[in-house]
Amino acid sequence: MRGKQFVIFGLGRFGISLATTLSEAGYEVMVVDKCEESIQEIAPFVTHAVQADAADMDTLKSLGIRNFDVAIVAIGKDIQSSIMTTLLLKELGIPYVVAKASSEIHERVLRKIGADRIILPEQEMGIRIANNLISGNILDHIQLSSEYSIIEMGILPEWRGKSIIELDPRGVYGINIIAVQRGGVIDISPSPNYILEQEDTLVVVGSNKQIQILEAKRYGK
Repeated sequence: MRGKQFVIFGLGRFGISLATTLSEAGYEVMVVDKCEESIQEIAPFVTHAVQADAADMDTLKSLGIRNFDVAIVAIGKDIQSSIMTTLLLKELGIPYVVAKASSEIHERVLRKIGADRIILPEQEMGIRIANNLISGNILDHIQLSSEYSIIEMGILPEWRGKSIIELDPRGVYGINIIAVQRGGVIDISPSPNYILEQEDTLVVVGSNKQIQILEAKRYGK
């Protein structure tokens, strides 16, 4: 079974970040932008990079957009182009269209024309950080490099009641557990004999690939 295929329209900071992250995770990614320079810069890092005006039905059809599972409209400043591209993608029957909004009015229009998910990046980041601060989380995600990260994660169901040494997280899962939070108490460098419970939040370091595999397993994907 093939993996999901993504197409991203717009190569601002948001679009570039999405494209490179998805590509590094092993997904097929096409990017589309009107700026030739932006296309040339990102071309080595994605599957396909195309210079084109996305707000045109004939262009979208010629690119084979119907073959993609998810389309992300990351066009920021040109609101008219953002709206038109989103509308055309929905008319073409793309299963899932994500659109970036630059204002609440922009968001309302995108919602009315059928965007499946609308993102206001600054607002969502603010809410995310606030929730982390309120809940007392140690961290959410720190990318150390293009290959390694530190993240928070819950335990897998089969880990419950087992010690860290029994699990052998480094040998079996390719990660290191560097801290455990339970009931608001943080244990830095937990003992190998530490018994994991359902409510534990782990801070782990590992390769992005291994972390993604674990997260997928945790959520049954």
